[in-house]
Amino acid sequence: MATIFNEGDVQASAVGPGARRQQLLHSGRVPGTAILLDRIALDAGGTLTIAMLATSIGWLQGLSGEATLTHGGGQTALTDAHICLLPAGFSGELRASVGATLLYGEIPNAQRFDSALAQRSFRVLDWRREPVLDSEHDARKRIYLITPKLFGTKAVKGEMIIYPPGTVAANHHHEDAEHFMYVLRGSGTVYASEQPFPVRAGDVIYYPDRERHYLEAAADEELVFSEFFAPAEFRTIWVDESQICTWNPSGRDIEGRAPIREIKSHSSADVVNPTDV
Repeated sequence: MATIFNEGDVQASAVGPGARRQQLLHSGRVPGTAILLDRIALDAGGTLTIAMLATSIGWLQGLSGEATLTHGGGQTALTDAHICLLPAGFSGELRASVGATLLYGEIPNAQRFDSALAQRSFRVLDWRREPVLDSEHDARKRIYLITPKLFGTKAVKGEMIIYPPGTVAANHHHEDAEHFMYVLRGSGTVYASEQPFPVRAGDVIYYPDRERHYLEAAADEELVFSEFFAPAEFRTIWVDESQICTWNPSGRDIEGRAPIREIKSHSSADVVNPTDV
């Protein structure tokens, strides 16, 4: 059965001057998981040292505020519009001038998914400039956050999904990948093995391999979440195959501008990510 909890129920611990960490996903909470997920909070002037093992790959997703990540390649500003890849062996320091919160994800022993792990490099993405894709069957929208094309690794895949009020997706499950969601804003209902559970901003939803699931946004507000898979290539199986979703390019980014790149239509049934994704 899915593991569902809110970040507000997880105790924070100090991990640096003006820095706190909430350990959201780990093997103590989800036995057997190979994904680590933390929520990092930095006070104004707070700092946090980040050091990746040579066998791990990670990422940072900004949630609020602004932090500066100082690393061997210089300095990178991170806001709620940014996600960055932390390659194996990466070291750096996060510093917030006015306070910030971020998600920190990590795939330990990532070489089992990426044989060229040592060749990966630091990259940062402004997802506001990425193309928005429209679902063929419903009103959902998708923005890719981490893909093999964007970040060069098949160890992890991430995307943001936007459900307008009242939107319901089709029942399905995934095979050969771990999968979790983090609710960024809004509320709704998640169905896990057909059982309903209310969800809201700050919730983490972790699905065991092959568990059927789908979501429904509340009638009066948008539901937005980030979801991540490890590894990046896996199978998706629908209860009703007529609902297999094709994602079509909208020709715009989230702010209505021309996106910085184009993605062709593709099906969620694809196991291998299309080369332009």
